[in-house]
Amino acid sequence: MQSDRVGLGWRPELAAGIFAALDRIDVLEVIADNYFEAGRKERLGLKMLARQVPLHVHGLDLGMAGAQEIGRERFERLARLVNDVEPEAWSEHLAFVRAGGIEIGHLAAPPRTEASVACTAENIEAAARIVGSLPHMENIATLMQPPGSTMSEQAWIAAIAAASGCRILLDLHNLHANATNFAFDPLQFLAGIPIERVHCVHIAGGQWIGSPDGAKRYLLDDHLHDIDEPVYALLSDLAARADQPLTVILERDGAYPPMPTLLAELDRARAALATGRHTRAAQSAWRHAG
Repeated sequence: MQSDRVGLGWRPELAAGIFAALDRIDVLEVIADNYFEAGRKERLGLKMLARQVPLHVHGLDLGMAGAQEIGRERFERLARLVNDVEPEAWSEHLAFVRAGGIEIGHLAAPPRTEASVACTAENIEAAARIVGSLPHMENIATLMQPPGSTMSEQAWIAAIAAASGCRILLDLHNLHANATNFAFDPLQFLAGIPIERVHCVHIAGGQWIGSPDGAKRYLLDDHLHDIDEPVYALLSDLAARADQPLTVILERDGAYPPMPTLLAELDRARAALATGRHTRAAQSAWRHAG
């Protein structure tokens, strides 16, 4: 059985450090959108990288949870990248990024309704037909609860997974941020999603920001800061709940610390996984003893 793995998001700024530390990095994740216009040489470089370490491709701009039909050309350019690079897996977000022909420039949460479940499932199925495999779909962070919702986020995600057959990329900092900002229990969220569908995990850091009127603070998911301890705690809890191996990716998109600091965060993630696995083993032993 494959064991848990911990890796890092590929960023050109980190390339030298990554290559020097490949023995401590189990998997890498590249941002698909950065390579849609890449030439043959760059794509060949990614393919060669994929032969040295398992590689995942992560998309940003498909808008898989939007009500607007996604143009076939968007799926096809992703399909060409996946075909050229031959990654282990690919992923996208449970978000919309355009409406009425307007690109909004960020990942936005749609109303969580049966209608958006159906639209998202249709988009996932269309993507799978063209790309050749189902994506892992990621929960997003939001600073406002989407109006018009009739379902909780966890019920919405569970319904999409059931309708489409997709796997889940669980972003634990997004979960931590949403739970903090909207005062809900993240463990209840974990209890409400099909844990057996979670195979990939994102961890990251964020920062506190104030509302425009200064009345409230929000935790912002910005990928520019060290990982918060509650994220490691959620990783341990997830590992205690999951039978399947987990692939954990640390996302960092700027303000890069020295590579030893990033490697220490990977080691901290491994320790959190080990704690969760130990808890699961102890619980299993207790049940069998009883």
